[in-house]
Amino acid sequence: MKIAQQSIKAEKFKELHSKQFVLPNAWDAMSAKIFQSCGFQAIGTTSAGIAFSHGYKDREMPFETAIAAIRQIAQSVEVPVSADIEDGYGRSVEEVVESVKKVILAGAVGINLEDSTTSPDNPLYDISQQQEKIKAIKALADTVGIPLFINARTDVYWLNIGEPATQLEETIRRAQAYQDAGADCVFIPGISNLNTIQSIREAISCPINLLAGSGMPSLSVLSTIGIERISCGSGPYRAMASLLKKMGDEIMNEGTFHHMTSDVISYQDVMNYC
Repeated sequence: MKIAQQSIKAEKFKELHSKQFVLPNAWDAMSAKIFQSCGFQAIGTTSAGIAFSHGYKDREMPFETAIAAIRQIAQSVEVPVSADIEDGYGRSVEEVVESVKKVILAGAVGINLEDSTTSPDNPLYDISQQQEKIKAIKALADTVGIPLFINARTDVYWLNIGEPATQLEETIRRAQAYQDAGADCVFIPGISNLNTIQSIREAISCPINLLAGSGMPSLSVLSTIGIERISCGSGPYRAMASLLKKMGDEIMNEGTFHHMTSDVISYQDVMNYC
């Protein structure tokens, strides 16, 4: 992808955050093309979905697998693509920056960078370390000459870290720190309580990204309180896997094929996405 074309997509992606939008998360070219055909104005990748589809557990996928999928997705659609890069595929700031450089060259105009470590003893990276990463990534984007939208994710609620009484305070502390370091948006998965969401909105001035899930307030309610971005995460992939399980169980237990043949996309329509 040419630098000028990618820069235009980057600016378009940033502009989407001036109002509410939903970001579906794809795991391959086909899922990305289908989402684009539905009218979504941008597409995210799901690291979990990509990992699952390649036989890996979440957060255990090799970087080479992730970057190949990100490149395939970015090249398959016309809309901007933001890449879920977990914790940056590197422990040091230098390693993370090198990974992000490859993500930019693969065609992504945005990233999700999370602060969870996968270590039971130290589940979250130190705030100052995350700030270093964000600042270094911003400097990299300036050097490369392609704008990059940084969505800084904090997993306090997602991992249920600390006592309920302190989780809101810690989440706001981290979100503010990441915003101060240059993050364009903060991603806070694992919350659906309206009062909690409102408290975070009042404390954070940059765009906020939530994860769609059970119990989440409606889009209209979230729009009213100023939530700009709602991601689907691995939900679409898991919904697809659920259908496969139902189909398989039906064939084996009932000897029928309703889940496979009723209200499904045709062979020719699938071919049209290729």
